Amino acid sequence: MNAPLNPKFPFLLHGGDYNPDQWRHVPGVLDEDFRLFPLAGINSVSVGIFSWTALEPAEGRYEFGWLDEVMDRCAERGMAVVLATPSGARPAWMAQKYPEVLRMNWPESIPPVRNLWSGRHNHCPTSPVYREKVRQIDEALAARYGKHPALAFWHLSNEYSGECRCPLCMAAFRDWLRKKYGTLDELNHAWWSGFWAHTYTDWDQIERIDPCLDGLVLDWKRWVSHQTADFVRAEVAAIRKHSADAPITTNLMAHYDGLDYAPIAREIDFVSWDCYPQYHERPGELEPLAAKFGFSHDYMRSLKPGKPFLLMESCPGPTNWYHHNRLLRPGQHRLKSIQAVAHGSDSVQYFQIRKGRGGAEKFHGAVIDHEGTEKTRMFREVAQVGRDLQALRPVLGSLVPARVGIVFDRESDWAIKAAAGPCDAVKQHSFDTAIRHYRPYWKRGIPVDVLDGDSPLDGYDLVVAPCLFMLRDGFAERVERFVEKGGTFVATWLTGVVGPTGLCFRGGFPGPLRKVLGVWAEETDYLYDDERNSIECADGNALGLRGSFGTDTVCEVVHAEGSQVAATYGSAFYAGTPALTVNRFGKGEAWYLATCGDDAFLDAFHGALAARRGLRRALDADLPEGVCANVRENDAGDRFVFVTNFASEPRTVDLGPAPRKNLLDGAVLSGSVVLPPFGVLALADPV
Repeated sequence: MNAPLNPKFPFLLHGGDYNPDQWRHVPGVLDEDFRLFPLAGINSVSVGIFSWTALEPAEGRYEFGWLDEVMDRCAERGMAVVLATPSGARPAWMAQKYPEVLRMNWPESIPPVRNLWSGRHNHCPTSPVYREKVRQIDEALAARYGKHPALAFWHLSNEYSGECRCPLCMAAFRDWLRKKYGTLDELNHAWWSGFWAHTYTDWDQIERIDPCLDGLVLDWKRWVSHQTADFVRAEVAAIRKHSADAPITTNLMAHYDGLDYAPIAREIDFVSWDCYPQYHERPGELEPLAAKFGFSHDYMRSLKPGKPFLLMESCPGPTNWYHHNRLLRPGQHRLKSIQAVAHGSDSVQYFQIRKGRGGAEKFHGAVIDHEGTEKTRMFREVAQVGRDLQALRPVLGSLVPARVGIVFDRESDWAIKAAAGPCDAVKQHSFDTAIRHYRPYWKRGIPVDVLDGDSPLDGYDLVVAPCLFMLRDGFAERVERFVEKGGTFVATWLTGVVGPTGLCFRGGFPGPLRKVLGVWAEETDYLYDDERNSIECADGNALGLRGSFGTDTVCEVVHAEGSQVAATYGSAFYAGTPALTVNRFGKGEAWYLATCGDDAFLDAFHGALAARRGLRRALDADLPEGVCANVRENDAGDRFVFVTNFASEPRTVDLGPAPRKNLLDGAVLSGSVVLPPFGVLALADPV
């Protein structure tokens, strides 16, 4: 059986952000919270995330009494504590005494300006003073609680984000560049800095992040990720000095594009993330939204292969920061919670457990409302999830058995956004493009991992790399080996355009993938928003695709170089030229889609690829619109199938002839089953 993330706590976590330090002046609140926790099925709390001033009200003076009480109460009840380091928001006394810990903004039009103390994550990640203060508080926490029986996990900081351009950071950036390039000649070549006479003749001239050099922009973003990972590494070291056993994590944000999370994931024991889907939106928007967040769960999970992840934050009700903060409809909280577990989470946790009375998030949903009792609908729905997670204990530690990899590379995303072109209509949407190619597999219940440009490809049957504008060193060679051994590879328009520093490949696009794909992309046409072309399927093509499909936005003019033409364009001056090709390469095949393709085409194309590869589904049945099936497996061979209905109407699902136990209520089911709106099933192997 797969081991839990912490074997001392062999249950799925149900809890979330808890801020008792904000209620110390209100008698009875702590007692009431611990009365309510078991009623809601709360078995864990995340404590201390923004509590630095409560822990250290003055420099070097620690006050741990309030935290001691919470930790001890949790231990008495067998609850798990996710204990945070408070580095996400520094105290006012620190900013007042040591202003260098604050970040500096550097707009192009004004000199550098030190930020005032405000908000959160307003710290300089390079500042020796800030790093020392973080080390001190982290070590103090670890020394005091590292062996506490309630300690389950360490939670570093909160949602690492942002950047600083103070002199310390710019000097550290230049040092990083020296190590990477060695000489200014190498740097100037890599950045093509002769453009507009931007050649650097002294390292100290690199003092602005000049957007006219995409190589500079890319390296700056890489350095921000590097420095953040280094900050994480320092926090890990401080914790590990006194706490060797409890695993360490931090909460990431799938849709945040300011960091490449891969180097950060390498520093922690497992991944956590914060997920806030808007499942209160209009009914027709629910399925694509569900696919988007399914992709996001898989993206976060895939950062740490071979392990479950934790859903560190979600909201049991409306958030306070969406444009429309509508109520979740009955059943939707349960639906999104089970969705996270279905994609590999071993927890459902919330921001927040008790709703605060003031501050920026006093209207953010919570388990315990301002009303303060168990009488609210939100509390009752949380309690239902608590019962579900107890019933799902057999799932603990199991993994998602993916044979499909979708490549979404954050560095490539940065590269296309940094480029002055090729077209604003497409360059901002590489995340959405990846989801469009993911959705056909999601709809069929086929598990997917999300890879980056450095990920190994071994072990997959099919790898899809949509709009991989920038190729990392070695990626093309790994693709060739993958296809030669029998793998199926799919690339699309605007793939293989630039290398790691943003320089365009010589010798034609798709660059070093040209050989394995068997195509040359000569030109790219960008259509108006209301303009369309068509994809005309060739007779006898390898996938058996038939008829005509729509396409828009991007149409590359390509030449088949040994590849077979599976479809052509229907109009424009390039009518009749290849829109879809396949190249036999070794024992495998490589497909190139030269145009966007509408949803109907992508569904037909990827559905045919899945059938051609014989990819196993979670359920061996076609699923109705709005329904998804996911699977987790453990190393004992047990299979758990989750069926979720994101439609606002009932849906009938064919479970097949073999009877299966629904872990959520114990019912044994087979054949056709009607799922209510937002209904969920969690099926064990046939009984």
